[in-house]
Amino acid sequence: MPKGIPRDQSTQRTILHRLKIARGHLDTVIAMMEKGAYCIDVIHQSLAVQAALKQTDAVILKNHMETCVADAIKKGKSGDVIDEVMKVMEKRS
Repeated sequence: MPKGIPRDQSTQRTILHRLKIARGHLDTVIAMMEKGAYCIDVIHQSLAVQAALKQTDAVILKNHMETCVADAIKKGKSGDVIDEVMKVMEKRS
């Protein structure tokens, strides 16, 4: 199975933007912990990190399905890519 990330520049920018949002939220969580912020406030910010990463994962997975998976199915390798995606989905829970 080919390894690599075929994506257009727009998708690349979207992914990087979302990752930078997640990094910003994580930096905030770290700063809050260093300052002894209220626990619930830290949890809210931590949830924002997780949400940003989940949104990033969704963009990456959609791109993967539209490019790598579609290409593999055309080449008759549907079983391989379905198994690969299912393994990733199992890790999400």
